[in-house]
Amino acid sequence: MGNAAVSTNGTGTGAPDTNRPARANFAFEGRPDDLIAPHPKQRFLVFRHRTTQLIDDGNASLEALEIEQATATRLEMEDLVAANRRKDEFLGVLGHELRSPLAAIQNAIHILSSQTAETPTRHRTHALIQRQVCQMGKLIDDLVDVSRIINGQLRVWCERIDLCAVLSNAIETLESDINERNHRLTVALPAAPIWLHADPCRLEQVFVNLLANASKYTDAGGELGVYLQTQEGQVTVRIQDSGIGIAPEVLPHIFDLFKQADEASLRSKSGLGIGLALVRNLVELHGGSVAATSGGRGQGSEFTVRLPR
Repeated sequence: MGNAAVSTNGTGTGAPDTNRPARANFAFEGRPDDLIAPHPKQRFLVFRHRTTQLIDDGNASLEALEIEQATATRLEMEDLVAANRRKDEFLGVLGHELRSPLAAIQNAIHILSSQTAETPTRHRTHALIQRQVCQMGKLIDDLVDVSRIINGQLRVWCERIDLCAVLSNAIETLESDINERNHRLTVALPAAPIWLHADPCRLEQVFVNLLANASKYTDAGGELGVYLQTQEGQVTVRIQDSGIGIAPEVLPHIFDLFKQADEASLRSKSGLGIGLALVRNLVELHGGSVAATSGGRGQGSEFTVRLPR
């Protein structure tokens, strides 16, 4: 009888040794082309190689993240510098805008003090004071609204209103300015009331600002248009002009606070560059939107306000 090799548990019974730990069967789980190394040294080399790759990949990802963060920081700094520059320009314009009516009022007071009788000159002077005081009041109101925008305190008080009546009031407010510049104004409003749940004073402020801009930057004899259309669930108001237009590089920023087109400065038009920012915020508070389009310099412009019904 031949000798058979039998593993025992030390008791000499010939039974399998259940106390001896099973031999581990390690295999590297990597890509299909990675080495499956049965030898411990080979497994260590493969492990070190893959670990080095992971570390390199991690360093590359970290470097990419640092570059992305540096880029974001640089862009943020550029935005802050641009905002600070616009603020400085705004303060300069503000000083000019407040100084001009004050000088006119001082001159008018001097004229009034030198005349006691009621004369045409005295009447014109009184009208001049009234206009300049109203202008200063509007500037101060706009500044208060800007402060409310910055602090998130701008509010609207909504009620059931007729949008056609609001537009008619805005047009009436600017009628004298439009006639003075000999503009041809086209108005297309529905005969029936268009009912909205909105703040009538704030919406009138929106359309007065838009129509005033259209008139301000359109030469004498130019054309203006106000059009109201209704769609299911919303109304659209378009205010058009044949004026100086908006440059393509300015158009994306036209609703930014303190932003004015370069042409406005060249033409020495009054304004602080806050009217359109107010328009955007007031329209958005009503759940609507406003957009500007223009063919470029000298091609006129169109502002479109959409409001929910």
